[in-house]
Amino acid sequence: MNNIKNIIFDYGNVIFAIDFLRTQNALSQLGIPNVNDFFAHKGHNQLFDDFETGSISPAQFREGIRKVANKLDLTDQQIDDAWNSLLIGVSGNNHDVLLEVKKKYRTFLLSNNNKIHYDWIIAYLQKDFGFNNYDDFFERAYFSQDTTMRKPNPAIFEMVLKENNLNPEETVFIDDSPQHIEGAKKAGLHTLLMDVHPENLHAFLQQHKLL
Repeated sequence: MNNIKNIIFDYGNVIFAIDFLRTQNALSQLGIPNVNDFFAHKGHNQLFDDFETGSISPAQFREGIRKVANKLDLTDQQIDDAWNSLLIGVSGNNHDVLLEVKKKYRTFLLSNNNKIHYDWIIAYLQKDFGFNNYDDFFERAYFSQDTTMRKPNPAIFEMVLKENNLNPEETVFIDDSPQHIEGAKKAGLHTLLMDVHPENLHAFLQQHKLL
């Protein structure tokens, strides 16, 4: 890509491996019916949108799961364990890759996230890597639960562009979800669909001449 000065990264399945099937299985075991319609890569119940935009609290999210499962005796821990089963971990040497990329571009993180997942991820980063956040790897990290917006809403991309004085013509957004790519395009960004496992991030960036 020519004239790219800024890269906005998604997190899940770009830097950090996640597994929707594991979570579908875990939610099904809690008693969620029609789990493929309830939670999937390309679509999900409104409950998840509400949680990822900070419209509801973790307690309200858990109550929503109990109601859908029709099991009001599910514990917080059971629900959190099922929900966090999505999260696998940072793939390969992706932290080193991010530092390499940061030497050449202004870099940002834009993740649809939620309080339960965020807390798990921060604890994981502290335990396995010894750092508390992503300040060393990005100029700024954006999480949907802090913005009241989520991808693919073009407004969340426009916010990142405006707050950091980024020219969309000089900025590329990388995500594994086609619907999020479409939202970024509406905001005028260049886009790349991450169609390989996140352990191949370095090769993916090289393939597209960003490294």
